[in-house]
Amino acid sequence: MIELKNISKSFGSKAILENISAGFEKGKTNLVIGGSGSGKTVLMKCMVGLLEVNSGEVFFDGRNFSSLSFKERKPFRQEIGMVFQGGALFDSLNVERNVMFPLSMFTDMTDAEKRDRANDCLKRVNLINVTKLFPSELSGGMKKRVAIARAISPTPKYLFFDEPNSGLDPQTAILIDNLIKEITEEYQTTTVINTHDMNSVLEIGDKIIFLHEGKKWWEGSNREITASNNNELKNFIFASKILRELMEKN
Repeated sequence: MIELKNISKSFGSKAILENISAGFEKGKTNLVIGGSGSGKTVLMKCMVGLLEVNSGEVFFDGRNFSSLSFKERKPFRQEIGMVFQGGALFDSLNVERNVMFPLSMFTDMTDAEKRDRANDCLKRVNLINVTKLFPSELSGGMKKRVAIARAISPTPKYLFFDEPNSGLDPQTAILIDNLIKEITEEYQTTTVINTHDMNSVLEIGDKIIFLHEGKKWWEGSNREITASNNNELKNFIFASKILRELMEKN
């Protein structure tokens, strides 16, 4: 479980996050939603230590991550897998080497062991016979699946996804959602997903946190979200639904 206690973050005089407290559960898909500029990505970067909070604390299974130095955080980073919005694959490395990369950073495996693990992870995300291809030779959906394989290769306790369906067609987005859900349950990870995709929210949202103007405005499950009387949340859902319908018509 990941716990946030009174997280605040500013850049200069501009407050991005204000006093956010939340819990993200093990074995669940925990979604953070909100419009552009709501603070989703900044919150995720604070959670994994890419940004430092101004105040508040982040706990990983009761361990205070925020209080640790950069060096002291290394054991935590070995437990974290992250898929960035664009996949962030290394263009100069083939698929196999991309997936092996965190194993080279955080483990003492031999090359043969790393290669075997990489291939096992690629099979898990339904990719075969692609190990020698380079990112430029892959489709958008394949790149996302390689990024997921790389994220799970060190067998992390915590998985983070920043807009995993960005740039994907609806059918591929559903495949990625289902894959994330399956891996979360199979590995029993604490999975945190930033998204604006309402299909993801309704299909795989075990727990949902809605951010608005840097504050937590709503929290609940995908079964509760459509019944909420929170006006800002309703406006977000309605706007997302209209946009999706327009895209499907075109």
